Amino acid sequence: MSVIDEIKDRLDIVEVISSYIPLQKAGRNYKALCPFHSEKTPSFVVFPDSQRWHCFGACGEGGDVFTFVMKQEGWDFRTALEELARRAGVELRPRTPAQRQAEEEADRLRGLLAEAARYYHHLLRHAPEAEAARTYVARRGLSNETVARFTLGYSLPGWESARGHLTERGYTIEELVKAGLLVQREDSGSTYDRFRDRLMIPIRDLQGRVIGFGARTLDPEGVPKYINSPQTPLFDKGRTLFGLDLARQAIRREDRVVIVEGYMDVMQAHQAGFANVVAQMGTALTEAQLKQLQRYTKRFVLALDPDAAGVQATLRGVEVAREALEREWEPIFDPRGLVGYEARLGAEIRVLRLPRGQDPDDLIREDPRRWAAMVEEAVPVVDFYLQILLEGLAPDDTKAKARVVDTLLPILRAVANPVEREDYAQKIARALRVDARAVHARLRSAERRSARLQRGTARTQERAPSRGVTADLEGHCLTMLLQRPGILSQINDALRESQLEPLRGQDFQDVGYRAIFEAWETLLTTEHPVPIEALRAQLPTDLHARLEGLLTPDEATLADEQLVRDVVLTLLRLRERNLRQLGQELSFLTLEAQEAGDIRAEQYIEALRAYRETLLRTQQALAQRWGWMSRGRAA
Repeated sequence: MSVIDEIKDRLDIVEVISSYIPLQKAGRNYKALCPFHSEKTPSFVVFPDSQRWHCFGACGEGGDVFTFVMKQEGWDFRTALEELARRAGVELRPRTPAQRQAEEEADRLRGLLAEAARYYHHLLRHAPEAEAARTYVARRGLSNETVARFTLGYSLPGWESARGHLTERGYTIEELVKAGLLVQREDSGSTYDRFRDRLMIPIRDLQGRVIGFGARTLDPEGVPKYINSPQTPLFDKGRTLFGLDLARQAIRREDRVVIVEGYMDVMQAHQAGFANVVAQMGTALTEAQLKQLQRYTKRFVLALDPDAAGVQATLRGVEVAREALEREWEPIFDPRGLVGYEARLGAEIRVLRLPRGQDPDDLIREDPRRWAAMVEEAVPVVDFYLQILLEGLAPDDTKAKARVVDTLLPILRAVANPVEREDYAQKIARALRVDARAVHARLRSAERRSARLQRGTARTQERAPSRGVTADLEGHCLTMLLQRPGILSQINDALRESQLEPLRGQDFQDVGYRAIFEAWETLLTTEHPVPIEALRAQLPTDLHARLEGLLTPDEATLADEQLVRDVVLTLLRLRERNLRQLGQELSFLTLEAQEAGDIRAEQYIEALRAYRETLLRTQQALAQRWGWMSRGRAA
């Protein structure tokens, strides 16, 4: 028995979940209001027999005890494993010496950064040199409570003030350099304080621990205006969202996150009561940041810089970004990229265009109610992109209109819902004052071209003996992906063609496989396979043996096209099995509700209808895959 199975064997899912939310007995099962989205009628069901849970409402999430606490707490798998093992009284495999050393070093750095934050905060409150910083904070309208909540601070102008204070507390120069607090000269090896005469803004991880700093100049002519901590063992700006530790509960409660560009925007928003606001740490939202936010909501609002430079930055490299999205699955915040990722995520992504000359900080201070209204009125990213393309377009320029339509076609094709796709086509036609049939014709022509290319590729593929689908379908999928990471985008293309969701962590019912897949996906690049050592370092020791089992060479001689077909077939069978199980559980829930005269019976019937439609699409895609294989043999 694996350590994961032992933990699940010792813990009762009903007991664990009831420690978070009140559960109500309903027949053989338990029900509750879903903790992951707002609802008035309970759609969250816990199944004691299978030790699983599922929401049959808006979010559609489900899983086992591990996936519940990961989603509820925002934990990664390693943290969930440690916490549940402690609760179950299960001893985890001892860490390797290298792991223990890395954790001890990380703890030292966290202690160092926490001490630095206290030091800077004390200076802001009491140092005579910090008068300009205190004046600046007051001018920006930040209250004492906000200053304390975000632990704002001040760095002295000297070149070695922080160095002296922190080394006196027992930290070494090497640790200060590694934490990003000191800069080391390449020529002489000497060091000096990285942050001098600046307002210090601590950056925290999900657990609220300081991992770095943002520092704003107090000189009106100072350049650069902000400097951040460099990449360190604790701080990676591509994986960090400022304010998420304070915002995650509000994001889940309101089922929406507002993403802004600056530290001040976040602090001002939280001070005004808009606690679901976070800031990205770079010029574009990264996949790692997006995945963090997905734990709490699938509704995103991007507060866009309204000036020309901001708009151009958003639109820059639209063609390149779309191609990169297809290859690398990197959700760069440009309209085309977002639309493509929106279809795959099933997310609602909107853009808020602020009044010219204002940022969220200004607007919230001047008129909080207007800010709230603008968040509600944020437009879908497709509408935003259409607005930008139409700005300055001459009403009689036929060629320019044709270019707009051609530019928008890939966006329309990326919209998964056919009703939404048709609606957008109508909207484009009205905006351009052209016949809607012309837009539809262009869209259908593009879709037919894509379908012909796909069919042609399928006919010319060489056949190899099909692998018998083993009982361990999930392990088979993972083995293929680990061997040939480049096939992931092709697999997802095939699924989208059948109007099905791309491969996701949720496809793996085994929480260990799910953890391995999600860790692998975060490390995936197009140029190189994932380094196994890097993947191993992302996983708890107790998953290393399972990872090794997946790395055993398996059908390495198959062409990529054949592997894609094999994995798609396996995945479709997995989904068919899972959908049948959910449908059966829903049928029992419906019967129980009808017998009890429960008003939720109608809700279950509607959910059952939706699951059956998805099952039908899955079965049709499965039959199509078998059909391709039969035609290949006949040829």
